[in-house]
Amino acid sequence: MENVHQILAIAGVFIYWLLLGAIALRLVVKRRTIGVSFSWILVIYFLPLVGIIAYILFGELHLGQTRATRSKAMFKPYGQWFAALYQHPQHTPERQSDHARAISQLCDTQLGIPSLSGNHLCLQHTPSGILNSITQDIDAARESVVMAFYIWHPGGLADEVARAVINASERGVAVKILLDAAGSRTFFNSPWPTQMRAAGVEISQALSVSPLRMFFRRLDLRLHRKIVVIDNQIAYTGSMNLVDPKYFKQSEGVGQWIDVMVRLIGPAVPLLNTVAAWDWEVETSERCLPEPPGLPQVPTEDDSLVQDSLVQVIPSGPGMPEEVIHQVLLQSLYQACRKIVITTPYFVPSENLLDALITAAARGVDVNIIIPQKNDSTMVKWASRSFFAELLKAGVKIHRFRGGLLHTKSVLIDDEHCLIGTVNMDMRSLWLNFELTLAVDDKVFAESLRALQQGYIDNAEQLEYKRWQRRPLYQRVIEHLFYLFSPLL
Repeated sequence: MENVHQILAIAGVFIYWLLLGAIALRLVVKRRTIGVSFSWILVIYFLPLVGIIAYILFGELHLGQTRATRSKAMFKPYGQWFAALYQHPQHTPERQSDHARAISQLCDTQLGIPSLSGNHLCLQHTPSGILNSITQDIDAARESVVMAFYIWHPGGLADEVARAVINASERGVAVKILLDAAGSRTFFNSPWPTQMRAAGVEISQALSVSPLRMFFRRLDLRLHRKIVVIDNQIAYTGSMNLVDPKYFKQSEGVGQWIDVMVRLIGPAVPLLNTVAAWDWEVETSERCLPEPPGLPQVPTEDDSLVQDSLVQVIPSGPGMPEEVIHQVLLQSLYQACRKIVITTPYFVPSENLLDALITAAARGVDVNIIIPQKNDSTMVKWASRSFFAELLKAGVKIHRFRGGLLHTKSVLIDDEHCLIGTVNMDMRSLWLNFELTLAVDDKVFAESLRALQQGYIDNAEQLEYKRWQRRPLYQRVIEHLFYLFSPLL
């Protein structure tokens, strides 16, 4: 019996070291960034068995065999749909600014999605304004409503949107709603899905979570996009989930969430609709590619929608070209000549982004980062703080917003060109989740974003390097600990 125990012990140690060696070899072969590889090695070293299991479940970008196969088969038809837009009259690369041209060329190469001009954009930044606007547009819908969100949380004005959806479906409008299974768990446990389905609304869960799926797909992949498309004519996207902040996470002690949404009218709307159609097909296998944008209309003298924003739609996520939004972010920072203003709730930059920010400050660019003073993620809060000293020393200005959990995700370059959408400046958004960003080349829209960001700065505390260096030793220790694992957050 003793020999059997010895054999089992030796076999267990052998299997453990075999798994450890296999994971180490995998990290080398995959050529992950040094920070990511080092962090995984630390996890496995400090938590041997747990670390190995964690890597098997979360260490690789497994979309799942069914979704991966389906996505691969979708490349050609969707690629052809986007490619046809290069012949559209509103594809006017000759009108692009220097900022837009480089990003557009990058997206041409990586995504095959053209930028389109002739769009009317409205920046909305109050919860009541956003939710009431969505409700009104759904009430006026005649043919279709498409919605994709990470979180739909019942309560307040969010319920008004739900009632508008039911009413639209009952009068014959085709309604499709795709919600992330984890983010919208509260919604799926409420009476709303049953009521909607009874009215004819099609609802699907994206990336369902269950113990059985963990062996076939990475569990922490999330649908983080926020999209509303009405009649293929009006669209919304931005940072706001379908929630009324007065009824959402009030017990977290971080205040109400502060968000923005962009309301679009123009040829970019069908592109957003096609991104939503991609997500729907990946989950349901049902293809519902929308009609491409029509020919531009000649505006009348009293047309209140006269605006000519050039918009580049940039989706990212598993099954799509890797790191495309990360590359767009880097390109934007490298091109900045005078000023950079970034708003993000979760700031855990990659090594390349950190270097780009410090380099920009070193060459005289006024670099500003606006983050919430209080954060709902303890790990992100401490990991974020670990970058402050290096950034402040380089001359980067860090503003901590006092008016709630600032959830807006935006980048403004030289007060002329901006990125706005769903992407946080952390590894999860840049490398894992299904995300969406708009690159907007329009000085008028950029000015509206600049004014909003300035309002955030006016209600924020600006950190000072000397004062920051006097923080307690225990805080530095916690920061350095979380810094080691920041590439995995």
